Amino acid sequence: MTTLTTAQKLAEAQNAYHQLITGTATVAITRNGRAVTFSQANKADLLAYIDELKRELGQTSSRRRGPMGVFL
Repeated sequence: MTTLTTAQKLAEAQNAYHQLITGTATVAITRNGRAVTFSQANKADLLAYIDELKRELGQTSSRRRGPMGVFL
């Protein structure tokens, strides 16, 4: 069994997300040594996994931002 690096896992997860949003009904990736299938119904879980991998790599996600303040 081949061990994937975090960067490889991130690329795989991002490709899987791309397939989901471009019309593929389901995609399967390997997570923690197990095959996991994602569908449109749980794409939020896949995005959370992508964010987790980005944090491990020290990358920031532009998806999560703090609330905007009101300045007077």
